[in-house]
Amino acid sequence: MRFLAGLALISLNVAAMQNEPATTEQVDAFVDEQVEKYEFSEQQVREWLNQAEKNEDVLAAIQRPWEAKPWYQYYPIFLTDKRLDAGKRFWAEHSDTLQRAQQEFGVPAEIIVAIIGIETFYGSYLGKYPVLDSLYTLAFHYPPRAKFFRSELSEYLRLANAEQWQVKEQLGSYAGAMGLGQFISSSYRHYAVDFDDDDKRNIISNPVDAIGSVANYFAEHRWQAGEPIAHKPDQQQDWASVSSDGMKPDTTVGALRERGFSIASDYSDTLAVKVLQFETEDGYEYWLGFDNFYAITRYNHSPLYAMVAYQFSQQLRQANSAATEN
Repeated sequence: MRFLAGLALISLNVAAMQNEPATTEQVDAFVDEQVEKYEFSEQQVREWLNQAEKNEDVLAAIQRPWEAKPWYQYYPIFLTDKRLDAGKRFWAEHSDTLQRAQQEFGVPAEIIVAIIGIETFYGSYLGKYPVLDSLYTLAFHYPPRAKFFRSELSEYLRLANAEQWQVKEQLGSYAGAMGLGQFISSSYRHYAVDFDDDDKRNIISNPVDAIGSVANYFAEHRWQAGEPIAHKPDQQQDWASVSSDGMKPDTTVGALRERGFSIASDYSDTLAVKVLQFETEDGYEYWLGFDNFYAITRYNHSPLYAMVAYQFSQQLRQANSAATEN
């Protein structure tokens, strides 16, 4: 999954980073760690790494994440009629599986469908980069996040070994995310599930496993069944005075009401909330993000991503309701 919104804040020189060599010491230390912690042979780890190639396109792509765009440029990328039509077809085709996932994990079907649609357009674009190359490149040639990507490279080697993949086999995003839901290697290992009981966790090409795995991911990140996600309040109030950076709820509906803010009666005083600011072409709009909104940001660490996922999910829910009624 594309968790890389925070990288938009990094402003290092691209050319300098692309010329940053992987030192022998860094590679040796990585190999030693795999041997010591995970009982691989040194020969095996070096054989895997010898297949990896530095990819300049990966280094260029990581400098321009979509989440660096302002909201008014970001949401039109995803909220399109074409994606909505594809989502309606995916929902209709997998309605029984989606209903089962919703019942088992408590995550609404529309959220699951929205995520898979945003990530890979329902499997039509799974990524073009060998995962091994992406993770090797970022682990040893991208200093700002080298520690993280070395960890992910380790996760990928263990995953490939467990799943009996050829290490150069899997393709994914520039950040090494794989499958219909674009799970990074650590997420694949920890949250992917066998949802069709065939003794395989295949989120690469099996939509049933992908649906169950996305739902499980949210459940593990404290999705609260039946609770709200986001709410757009009266924009005439001074929401700028109570908005702040970050994504985690830091106040309550009751506390905002005590400060004079009017919030629909549907929302109880005890609900934790974050006041979020989104840039429009002529100013800003404000939203209230609840704990479930924060759960979406655990999938991709960006309020822009979470908001577009929420709005797309609402389009899908309305479209599915209309189709059901007809």
